[in-house]
Amino acid sequence: MLLSFRNVVEAHVLSAIRREHGVELREVRSALDYVGREFGSDHPLADHEFQTDGIHLFVERYGRLVNASEEGQIAMRELLQAHLRRVDRNPSGVPIRLYPFTRFRSTDEPRSVAIDPMVAFGRPVLIGTGIPTEVVADRFNAGESIDELAADYGRTRGEIEEAIRFERHAEAA
Repeated sequence: MLLSFRNVVEAHVLSAIRREHGVELREVRSALDYVGREFGSDHPLADHEFQTDGIHLFVERYGRLVNASEEGQIAMRELLQAHLRRVDRNPSGVPIRLYPFTRFRSTDEPRSVAIDPMVAFGRPVLIGTGIPTEVVADRFNAGESIDELAADYGRTRGEIEEAIRFERHAEAA
């Protein structure tokens, strides 16, 4: 049996979605079923440009980002972009640093904590330092005040609070 060019394109896109982006096969199937049904497409992978957050597949429709893996839920473009903006990449596009959320995943959340595999063996640190957030939180939990920690590390109160907040969030997860 011969493959059409469209079939080859679909195989190529599927390979990228699965291997490069790690999207689970059930999410891919769900997205393809939805796009095929809702957009009248027999070849969704060839007919539409998919985006992913590594978990779900999204497709743009009428200027909105639609979560095709979740039966068409409208994705919050701002929130997805906020997640993507918290990853620094090198010129080749490889992720090199992550600024994890410390609060409620809001778009204007400060970048006080960084995870960088080249700093502190990839442990979360106060940005621009090698000071692990875990050490800051441990000292706070042992009774030191935020002002004492800020003075000791030469950081702002806000940065110390974010480090503590990050560790409390990590403990709760």
